[in-house]
Amino acid sequence: MLEEVERWLDRRSWKAADRPVDVLLAAKRAQGTTVSVVLPALDEEATVGEIVAVIRRELMSEAVPLVDELVVVDSGSADATAKVAAEAGARVVARDDVLPRIPAVAGKGEVLWRSLLVTGGDVVCFVDADLREFSADFVTGIVGPLLTDPDVAFVKAMYERPLGAGPAGGQGGRVTELVARPLLNLHWPQLAGFVQPLGGEYAARRSLLERLPFPVGYGVELGLLVDALHTVGLDALAQVDVGVRLHRHQDDRALGRMAAAIYRTAQARLTRGHLVRPRLTQFDRGEDGFVPRTHAVDTEERPPMREVAEYTQKRRVA
Repeated sequence: MLEEVERWLDRRSWKAADRPVDVLLAAKRAQGTTVSVVLPALDEEATVGEIVAVIRRELMSEAVPLVDELVVVDSGSADATAKVAAEAGARVVARDDVLPRIPAVAGKGEVLWRSLLVTGGDVVCFVDADLREFSADFVTGIVGPLLTDPDVAFVKAMYERPLGAGPAGGQGGRVTELVARPLLNLHWPQLAGFVQPLGGEYAARRSLLERLPFPVGYGVELGLLVDALHTVGLDALAQVDVGVRLHRHQDDRALGRMAAAIYRTAQARLTRGHLVRPRLTQFDRGEDGFVPRTHAVDTEERPPMREVAEYTQKRRVA
C-alpha cells in the first residue's frame, strides 16, 4: 500500500504553477469545458467580497475567461454577506430558495449539494468564503488538472495553514491531524497521501459529483473524498499545492463538533450501520460547577443529485 501511495504522490501531486493560465485556457477552448465556482457562505461579509473581486478580475475577464460563472450560496447570513458578494460581482443565491420542496437543514454539505442545482459548469470548483489574502491560484490550481487531464475527476488543494503569526504560531488543521488523518490512514490507506483531506477548496467533474451522496454538515469533505475513491479509483484523484491558506480559525468547542461529525461520516461509510449515540456532550463551567451542553451530531445525508427529479429534469441526466 505504501508503494501505491508513493506512486500516486509522484503522478497525481502538482503545483499550481505547473499549469499556466494560458495552457488552461487553450485546453478549455479545445474541449468546450465550462467552469463554475461556488462559494458557500454564512456571515462572511469581511472576506467574501475580496474573493469574488479577485476571481472576477483575474479569471472572468475578456482576456482570461477561465471561469464561466461565480455563485455565492448564502446559508441565511445575519450580516451583509449577500449584499457584499453581489456588489463584488457574484450571483448570489439563497440556500432556502433552492429545491424548496425539500426543507433545508443547517450545514455546509447541504449548501454544496444544493449548489449543483443552481450551477451549470462541467467542472465545479468549491472555495470557502472565509479566506484572507486570497489568490486566484486556489482556483486555477485545482481546476487545472481537470482541464488538461481527462483521467482526473477530483482535485483537492493542499497548502500550509498557519494558526498564528510567525514561526511560533503553529499550524492549523487540528481536526485533520487528530481525527481525519488517523481515520484515513487506518481505514482508507490509499488516501493517506492527501495533505489537506478536509480542506474546503476542491474541484470535480459534475459527472462525478452528481453521483455522490453529500453529508449535510462538516463531514462533507471526508465523505466526498472517500466516496470518490470508491467511485472512480485513486488514479482519478489528485492534489495541487496552492501555497498558504489564511482564514478564520474555529474555537475548540466548534472543532469538537466538527470532529464528531467527521467521525460519524467515517462510521457510516465503514458500517452503514446503527449510530449508537449521534450526540456530543461538552462542558462549560458555571457558578455551581461544570454544566453539560449537548449537541446533535450531523447524521443526515443527501442522495446523489442525479436521483433528484428537479435536477434530472434540468440536466436530462441519463
